[in-house]
Amino acid sequence: MRLTNITRIMLAGLGLLLCSFLPQQKKVRIFSIGDSTMCDYDEKYLTGFGGDSLYPIRGWMQMARPLFPSYVEVHNAARSGRSSKSFRTEGHWQKVIDSVQQGDYVFIMFGPNDQKPDTARHTDPHTTFRQNLMNYVNEVKAKNARPVLFTCLVRRKFDNNGKVENTHGDYVAVVRELAAEMKVPLVDLNKKSAELLEEYGPEASVKLFVHIQPGIFPKLPKGKKDDTHLSELGATKVAETALRELKDLGIF
Repeated sequence: MRLTNITRIMLAGLGLLLCSFLPQQKKVRIFSIGDSTMCDYDEKYLTGFGGDSLYPIRGWMQMARPLFPSYVEVHNAARSGRSSKSFRTEGHWQKVIDSVQQGDYVFIMFGPNDQKPDTARHTDPHTTFRQNLMNYVNEVKAKNARPVLFTCLVRRKFDNNGKVENTHGDYVAVVRELAAEMKVPLVDLNKKSAELLEEYGPEASVKLFVHIQPGIFPKLPKGKKDDTHLSELGATKVAETALRELKDLGIF
């Protein structure tokens, strides 16, 4: 049976009409706050840091952006070098919370810089760190938005048995306890990143971090061995892990 041009036009119009009645997927917005393992790195930063735009450091949330469904809008506000204290005192948090609306997600991940000894960043895990996280969670909830707590990533430090060592003291445990206490979803990236490193092993896991041979970057003539910050591969692997955990929690 042949279709006339008029019939084809009518069927096409009917298809468009039916599509207009299909439910539209509502936009979901994510705001993320944290430190250098989470943040975005632009060309200006990479050039300034290594003297070359190809400097390989990446944040896991930067690499997670294209992995989210198309209806998800990511606002990554994480900043290098910030702790749960300095992120607020420097004014970064106010900009985030002013933008947060009902139904938005706010991903919260701090810890490594809270260990630093300087007064601008240091917090005690059981008092000021805990209180800072509680404040973030409560302020997000007050806007009818949805906080999600993340434990910080492990550093690449293995013991003699090939197990990743805890270099973050009690900060990680406090995040876990607080998530349970406040009934907030928890993505335990500390545990998952430890499993990732142990899967790679002490030697191969170097690929997940910023290790640079001498002579490659003008500003780093002696090279660099950084077992805290992620390479593009490492950030991508952590991002994939985070997405799986979020899916398991029923968030995406």
